[in-house]
Amino acid sequence: MRGYFGIGIEGVHKPMNLGALLRSAHAFGAAFAFTVAESYVRDEGNLADTSDAAGTLPFYEYPDVAGFWLPQGCQLVGVEIVDDAIELPSFRHPVNAAYVLGPERGGLSAAMLERCAHVVKIPTRFSINLSLAGSLVMYDRLISVGRFAPRPVRAGGPTESLPAPAYGQARYLRPKADQPRK
Repeated sequence: MRGYFGIGIEGVHKPMNLGALLRSAHAFGAAFAFTVAESYVRDEGNLADTSDAAGTLPFYEYPDVAGFWLPQGCQLVGVEIVDDAIELPSFRHPVNAAYVLGPERGGLSAAMLERCAHVVKIPTRFSINLSLAGSLVMYDRLISVGRFAPRPVRAGGPTESLPAPAYGQARYLRPKADQPRK
């Protein structure tokens, strides 16, 4: 899979939800995790984060939105229920992205929404748990940009195998002993 992603939260009311989000981020292969305007209490979060993702992944704590930064070329994607948000199944994920979720009892601040290159929403009837929402976004990214066999027309598993990657002829930095230099 090309690119990378990170995930985090702006403010949090329940450290265990953040712990569960971090555990899922670790499982889905996040490159980093972060908090904005919130200090993560690892002892509380580790009740849900049994993989100790905050100790394994690069983990950043930003004091506020003004002090929040991302690597160059990384697009910020807000996850929020707002009228002009793109529904997640219709969203094309950036190659390099950071996903940010708002706290359980609120949402992303206006300042954070302004910083977002994109805002997505999960098409549900009502708001869902923070760690579940983050996990759905990461799963959608995985199935959208990952490399999997095509889904069959009928119910069940794939009927075709994953096609072999086609990158062209192999190139070597040093020629093999039996090959002439080009």
